[in-house]
Amino acid sequence: MKMILTLFIRFFQIGLFSIGGGYAIIPLIQEQVVNNFGWLTLQEYTDIITISQMTPGPLVVNTASFVGIRIAGFFGAVAATVGSILSGFIISIFLYNFFKKHQNTESISNVLRALRSSSVGLIASAASTILLLAFFGDTTLNIQSANLNLAAVIVFIFALFLLRKYKLNPILIMVLSGIIGLFLY
Repeated sequence: MKMILTLFIRFFQIGLFSIGGGYAIIPLIQEQVVNNFGWLTLQEYTDIITISQMTPGPLVVNTASFVGIRIAGFFGAVAATVGSILSGFIISIFLYNFFKKHQNTESISNVLRALRSSSVGLIASAASTILLLAFFGDTTLNIQSANLNLAAVIVFIFALFLLRKYKLNPILIMVLSGIIGLFLY
């Protein structure tokens, strides 16, 4: 029961500070479940993020559900998921009323621009963590012990090329990458 309450509290806190949502929340969850509590290894967490992206629904909800179920079963998943969305729900209601009242204030517009920039930084951090783990098997780039996974780099470039050049559906790209991964790994 204590673990379920801890999951709820931690994911409620994550939800409170998940400005930008989506990919911006990945480093926040990682900080809690991998770095602070050690509930998951970085590889397990990266696998959960990958699965969360492939399943329908918001990334934070899927990630919270998968982390919760991995740590404390069904009730852990419920606690983590409710915790992650409850804070956002409460904040959204408050902010809706606040912005409706102050929608033409210049200082509010400036705050929103700064928050947008912060979200881009958080997304870049999450992307770099996933790329380093996929390409080098670690999140720190140590030149002396760098072990580049050339197959992962080639699959990445191929997927990026197909997405940008031919505008293929991302789901199709994930399926193709998974099939390629079956043969490569």
